[in-house]
Formats: sequence, structure tokens, C-alpha cells
Amino acid sequence: MTARTMPVLFVGHGSPMNTIEHNAWSDAWRLVGAALPRPRAILCVSAHWETAGPQVTGSASPATIHDFYGFPQALFDVRYPAPGDPALARRVVELLGAEAGIDPERGLDHGVWSVLVPMFPEADIPVVQLGIDTRRDGAWHYAVARRLGALRDEGVLILCSGNIVHNLRLYDPRAAGGAAWAVRFRDQVNALLRDGNHRALMDWPSLTDAQQAIPTPEHYIPLLYALANGRAGDKVTVFNDDVASTLSMTSLLIDVA
Repeated sequence: MTARTMPVLFVGHGSPMNTIEHNAWSDAWRLVGAALPRPRAILCVSAHWETAGPQVTGSASPATIHDFYGFPQALFDVRYPAPGDPALARRVVELLGAEAGIDPERGLDHGVWSVLVPMFPEADIPVVQLGIDTRRDGAWHYAVARRLGALRDEGVLILCSGNIVHNLRLYDPRAAGGAAWAVRFRDQVNALLRDGNHRALMDWPSLTDAQQAIPTPEHYIPLLYALANGRAGDKVTVFNDDVASTLSMTSLLIDVA
């Protein structure tokens, strides 16, 4: 057990181009990474690994997965050679129970490394990724995530990577700001966060504008993993609270007050 309880992060990752571009969002990730206590390992819940039941990466040397197309070669050239942590993978399975399993071959997708490249550029902290079962509802994910809480006292940073609003079908790169419905949804979620109303956030299909904001749930679900690992008395700091067309970059740092 460490003397310092680790914080929890939810990061709106947006485009993988944020990895190689210097902008306000990636600059904020750099600042957060520099300010965080150094974790002994990172458990990342990414929108980009959908699994049947909880699965964790078990490789000692996970590959960098370029799970996209149509981007410049410079982005495909990015590698994040962080070590894995098979012992942590086994610990996660121990906490999650019989339904969980280990994938010994799976690497790290861009939901993981696009954030970690600016945040921890030395790639010298072990990383394990947890997949999400998008067939399950919010209450199920929240309950599963709660089982991971002990990791905060074991030196593990729980990093959740997605987007609160994510609708690429309607995305317009020429848009100067956020679509009206996207901003409304972001504001609604922020209000529920301020009120600590996790029950309403778990029931995302009932939220106003949810059909447009979350046409598929994989980018929203990591938010629930972050919230479930907060504790009474923790301070929640919102950063990168921007909406770009139909993507919300809103991010949260949850830490002891």
C-alpha cells in the first residue's frame, strides 16, 4: 500500500491527432501528467476495446495499435512502448471475479496511447487496459468499476478515456463551436456531476439529447468507471470543458481533497 491514494482521471480524448498536435487539450494533458503523483502502474479503461465481459491485457510488452484510418503517416508512426504488468492484470481479475479474463495478446489502442503520449511521454510506467462490455447497462458498469477501488491505494492510476458527447456521424470539422444539442448535453451532464447524481448519469438513455449525444455508448461508459472510483470527500476538477462540433472534450480529475 502506498502512502498516497492515487487520483482517478476521465479524459475526453477526441481525435487521435491530439497526440501529435500542440493544442489546448493536449497541453492540459501534459500539465496534468506533470502534476500527478507518479503511479506505479496505470489501468486504462478505453472506449476502443469492446469485450464480452471484463477483459484485461496480460502482455508484458503490449503493442501500439493504430485502430483508425485516413490520418497522416506521422500518426501511424507513433509508438508507445510502455511495459505491461501481468501481475496487475491478475490483480484486476481477482477484484472483478470469475467473469473477468486476461487477453495475453491484446495491445494498447489509441484511446490509451493518444492520451498517454503527452501525459507520460517517457512510456516507462506499466500499463494495463480494461475492455468494456457495451451490451451491459450503466448500473452494471458502475458496480463492476466499484470493485477496482482498492487499486487507488496500491499505487495504480485509474485512467478512463472516452468522450461524454461522441457522434462522428454528425461531426463537422468546419464548425466553429459545438452543436446546440451537444452543448446542452454537456451542460446537463456537468450539472449532474456537480450534484453528485451518479444514478442519473448511469441511466444515460433517459437524459435529454442522449440519442444524438450517445448514439453508441462505448465513449460514454468510461465516465462511469471514473465516477464509481471516486470517494466521499474527493475533489472533482473539470478541465478541457469544450465541445468541438459533436465531441465533448470534457475531462475530470478526481482526487483526495
